[in-house]
Amino acid sequence: MATTSFYPVDSRNILQKQFIGKSLQDIPVPAAVIDLNKVQMNCSRMLEACKSLDLGWRAHIKTHKTTELTRLQVGDGLANVIVSTIIEAEHITPLLLEYKSQGRAINLLYSFPVAPSSVARLTAIAKALGNHGLALMIDHPDQLASVTAIHEESGIAPDIFLKIDMGTKRAGVSLKTKEFSDLSASVLSLSLTGHCHFLGLYAHAGQSYYGSSSADAVSFLVEEFQALLEGAQTIQPTIAYPLVLSVGATPTTTSIWNLTSDTSNNPAIQSAIAALKSTISEIREMGSKLEVHAGVYTVLDLQQLSTHAVASSGPHGLTLDDIALTIIAEVASVYPGRGENATTEALVGAGTLALGREPCKNYPGWAILTPWNRAGAVMPQTVEDPKGWIVGVISQEHGILQQQNLQYADGSEEDLLNVGQKVRIWPNHACVAGAGFGWYYVVDGSDTIVDIWVRWRGW
Repeated sequence: MATTSFYPVDSRNILQKQFIGKSLQDIPVPAAVIDLNKVQMNCSRMLEACKSLDLGWRAHIKTHKTTELTRLQVGDGLANVIVSTIIEAEHITPLLLEYKSQGRAINLLYSFPVAPSSVARLTAIAKALGNHGLALMIDHPDQLASVTAIHEESGIAPDIFLKIDMGTKRAGVSLKTKEFSDLSASVLSLSLTGHCHFLGLYAHAGQSYYGSSSADAVSFLVEEFQALLEGAQTIQPTIAYPLVLSVGATPTTTSIWNLTSDTSNNPAIQSAIAALKSTISEIREMGSKLEVHAGVYTVLDLQQLSTHAVASSGPHGLTLDDIALTIIAEVASVYPGRGENATTEALVGAGTLALGREPCKNYPGWAILTPWNRAGAVMPQTVEDPKGWIVGVISQEHGILQQQNLQYADGSEEDLLNVGQKVRIWPNHACVAGAGFGWYYVVDGSDTIVDIWVRWRGW
């Protein structure tokens, strides 16, 4: 299937010739940088955890929107992916067809409730991927007309996930309601006509972003599985195949790493893990399949670390050093004595459009400076105690750096920022921070660029 882009960027080949081998110090800024070693580690431990716990895995690719990182997320198993936009679906279809040609099972879930305007483009994707290649999200009976249209125009019956609202009131139907009973009955009825295949129930625990511990994250995961278990108990007995129960958000999904680590000294996490294992056992006894999904875990960000879904210590511990996406910006001006308590402030050429504008619950800023290119700077230990510069004020194209517990290795509190100095920044929310860039500069632990990954733009 040929891809379509309504937001063209320079060709990857041209960008590679221009930048591979150069230093991060020599690229135009602001710029988005991905550390290959870190994303490989983040992807590998997710795949390993799912394998060791015998959980199905579905990779959400909306955070990075690249073919290269999708390969790392999927690994060598089933190629189940989730997209948030049709442009993502169109661009990832060639990779899925590559996997299909190798004999691998593929399934692409378009996770936004299907609407009439999307029928033509989703029909083309369904034709390309074939039977059970395209899955759609449903949370209202009127959406089934679009499902039928896709089947009639493509000859392919789409798989259907019924979206469950876990209390975030963003999308989905609530359990224990007439709406849920009527919608599940309608999907089952449409499935019997051959217009679709009722694949399963899907939940996203967005509230897990506000957790503060590993026990919180595992408990949110338990809530997701228990909710879908309750929903499936009325559906599974009526069908002759296993229903897929798909749950996850990065905090809850990464929390499964706790099940492969020694947490014996933490009664709260042990209690949550026991509840999770019991729920998983009950789901399997009922005959349904288990699947987890996540996306931002690949690159991580300050929001994710602030949930403490995984402890900072241990074999799967997460720290600021695991964040793979950073934004490079340049110091344009310095203002001695202008800040609170006569501290210095500085101006950088990266604002809302480069960093996003989502707060992080654990510190008062929009981003935190890494120690990169700052002689003597101390590596912050936690999001709560940055000990350095934060982006404290943000506008469309620029940010104001402010001092937050500024301290250097020699114990001094000297301001080390200069006009023209480039700084590297951890954003609060990687999904939004990456959206303003046409491509990522890829490094592998050093400042030397080893690759360019072009993002898909638009909808």
